Amino acid sequence: MSEYRVDDLARAAGMTVRNVRAYQERGLLHSPARRGRTSWYDETHLARLRLIGQLLDRGYTSAHIAEFIATWEAGHDIGQTLGLETALLAPASGEIAEELSVAELVAMFGGVFDQEAIDAAVRMGVISPAGAERFAVLSPRLLRAGAELVAIGVPLLSVLELGAELRLRVATVASLFVSAVGPYIVGDHQPGWVPNDEEMARIARLVEQMRPLARVVVDEELAGSLEAGIADYVTKWLEAALGSLEPPHQAG
Repeated sequence: MSEYRVDDLARAAGMTVRNVRAYQERGLLHSPARRGRTSWYDETHLARLRLIGQLLDRGYTSAHIAEFIATWEAGHDIGQTLGLETALLAPASGEIAEELSVAELVAMFGGVFDQEAIDAAVRMGVISPAGAERFAVLSPRLLRAGAELVAIGVPLLSVLELGAELRLRVATVASLFVSAVGPYIVGDHQPGWVPNDEEMARIARLVEQMRPLARVVVDEELAGSLEAGIADYVTKWLEAALGSLEPPHQAG
């Protein structure tokens, strides 16, 4: 399980350190582990912060969220509730957010400063401001993949446009998978249903099984589609090249 210092946790959750500490003081966030003088947080804390963030985005106040969490935890083993939250909301990649300076970002993408590209990356959520001349990177691997595309000659703005289009299409695939499988994991319950400890453990286990299965399905389909797409592209390219050649002279 990944561990985070408070500033890393805040970056991963898209919040400020001040917010994290405030939620902890209000009892919305459970206490971290302490080793020496340092507090260490883990994926259960990140999952809880993501839950809080999603409820805030839906218009709930801190007071509403505190009441919801109190109801959610009432009569349940805290380990089971945190385990379910982690299975549902913790990042599956295990990546830890990084922080880069503007100079480091520019160097990664060919050494040319492009304010338009930086603004576009911020709008997409690829990077987010983290103080003077610094940016938080939630998915360093994704950023490095983009840098490799730029290195082989794809313009940076084109990479960002491709990333935005892929995000929309992948989100559609993910929604399709979750909508199809979710009812079989949660079961047929009335609105407002709160699972008991045994049901929480079962749902968490099934969600953890679902994630890698979904990745296998998508990886295999993507691999097959890439093969077909590359073959089609090469065929059209060769047809165009052959079509531009002079026809062979017929022997007299």
